[in-house]
Amino acid sequence: MSSSGSTYGDIHRYEPARESTAAAIAIVLLTFVQIIFVSLFVYGLSANWGVAGLDAGVGNTLLGFLLSAIFLNLGFILLLYRKEFLPDVMIVKKRRRKWEDLYVRESDVEGQSLAGDAGAWDTIKRAIYPYYKR
Repeated sequence: MSSSGSTYGDIHRYEPARESTAAAIAIVLLTFVQIIFVSLFVYGLSANWGVAGLDAGVGNTLLGFLLSAIFLNLGFILLLYRKEFLPDVMIVKKRRRKWEDLYVRESDVEGQSLAGDAGAWDTIKRAIYPYYKR
């Protein structure tokens, strides 16, 4: 479904989400894995796994692995949800004015030459000595 206009807020493309059952089951299973990872991480923090003097630093590595697994798993859950359960919508938005539109006149688009009519050497002399011939 799409509209033909190009005014602000019009929907150019709308594709409904697939909402597949396999993705829903995968999200539920990944959520259980996420709960296990978070539980292990919290238990490790409370059991002082992160203190290097108690176990020669191995627990700290394990906590780091658990934390990275938590974020990777969460990212995968969000990726699946976004891909399978959110519609693909393209909306016409208003173009914001750029700095060229605000501060540069159309006649000054090419800029000004350093030399101008007088020549480059006279421009440099005038920049160094303001009382140079007018």
